[in-house]
Amino acid sequence: MNNTNDLLESIASEYLDIETLAERKSDALDFHEISVWNLRKALQAAYEAGQQTLAS
Repeated sequence: MNNTNDLLESIASEYLDIETLAERKSDALDFHEISVWNLRKALQAAYEAGQQTLAS
């Protein structure tokens, strides 16, 4: 797995309580109910990670 996928999985786990971003072919496992404030935190973390990548 590449660094981007690892980073996205980490953000999904930390902020959205989603253990994997792999498709598991089950609605119960592939669809998640999340709060907008946690979605905002996850998007902010992804944005900041992108900014750090551009700066290096």
